[in-house]
Amino acid sequence: MRVSSGNFLEMYDFIVYGYYANYIAHTFFPAASDFASLMLSLMTFGVGYLMRPLGAIVLGAYIDRKGRRDGLIFTLALMAIGTFSIAATPGYARIGLLAPLIVVAGRLLQGLSAGVELGGVSIYLSEIATPGHRGFYCSWQSGSQQMAVIFTALVGLTLAVMCTPQQMADWGWRVPLFIGCLIIPLILWLRRSLEETEAFRTSRHARSAGEVFRIVAANWRLVLLGMMLSVFTTTTFYLITAYTPTFGRQALHLEASGNFKVTLCVGLSNLLWLPIGGALSDRVGRRPLLLLIPVLCLLTAYPAMRWLVAAPNFTKLLLVELWFSFFFGIYNGAMIPFLAEMMPAEVRTAAFSLAFSLATAIFGGFTPAVATYLIERTANAAAPALWLSLAAAISLTAAHLAKTQTATAVDHGRLRDTLEPVRVPME
Repeated sequence: MRVSSGNFLEMYDFIVYGYYANYIAHTFFPAASDFASLMLSLMTFGVGYLMRPLGAIVLGAYIDRKGRRDGLIFTLALMAIGTFSIAATPGYARIGLLAPLIVVAGRLLQGLSAGVELGGVSIYLSEIATPGHRGFYCSWQSGSQQMAVIFTALVGLTLAVMCTPQQMADWGWRVPLFIGCLIIPLILWLRRSLEETEAFRTSRHARSAGEVFRIVAANWRLVLLGMMLSVFTTTTFYLITAYTPTFGRQALHLEASGNFKVTLCVGLSNLLWLPIGGALSDRVGRRPLLLLIPVLCLLTAYPAMRWLVAAPNFTKLLLVELWFSFFFGIYNGAMIPFLAEMMPAEVRTAAFSLAFSLATAIFGGFTPAVATYLIERTANAAAPALWLSLAAAISLTAAHLAKTQTATAVDHGRLRDTLEPVRVPME
């Protein structure tokens, strides 16, 4: 809990923005049409992810040099500033162009912090894991994010019941952001009690930021492969969490309370499947799961979505989202420890974070915007499944390219318990 608490806040803040993108659009990004306004809001949601690669390499270098504990505290402080700036900024009607500029700046600061938050927590968990259980330990990094999904859905459901649509548009959407601000002191207290990992204290680590950058650049093939592996998990996650309320309301025309109930169930489902996926990867290996799940997605994602949009209702949306949740939980449970194991030890946080952040910046973070655009352009509410299928194909290709003798050693546990640097050359 102490380690992954910041992951909770990071994901809570990002999901809140996705949930209330429609209200944020009208408050900060007035435009000629509702579609244009919503797209501006969703693009601002996505632009935060463009800062993630920068945060990954700059803050990742800091963590690899100074230590896991101090780095996690610093990233939390940056996230807090970004969150408060969005929550407290007056709307466009009051301060004009300054309002969207402040919101964009807050998103960029959140993105900078988030670029290394997930990687820092994943590496910390991988380094404190007991032998033979690294997959299970690492799964709780994503598990904390699912707690954020559940908590955010409960807050959203409560507001949907207690507030009128006009109250939500006027001030209700700000309430979850201020709740996030109130959580920050508790998480800071938890983080300050962390101890540095034994693996960091005893291993050689880069002595300067320049050295970190050089080592990461020399292993660009690993970073590229890691990015491709991460595309499917980031795209799936944002499709079934941050985008669900908007998709249910805008594309399927379902009630807001039902959409939040679906998202709540998705968070619970993710929380169930993630440790199962991690533990299963400890037993059967990472790559079998990294190959199987994308194939299942390619075979079933679009047919499932077509079935949903043919006659949308709460039950169908729930079933489809839970099926996608199964994809996410099992795949992510295997992918996170695999990514940690394949990165060079001396720059593990920076390399891991850069790979994951690039995937999030290019695919995952823009999933709500791309899905909305695809539906508008094609007049097909099932079009987001095509985006998900593309992500599955990219990650399946990466899992196939990772089939070297070294990767096989990782699969069978010979490197999992030492976290030796793993070289997985592109074929």
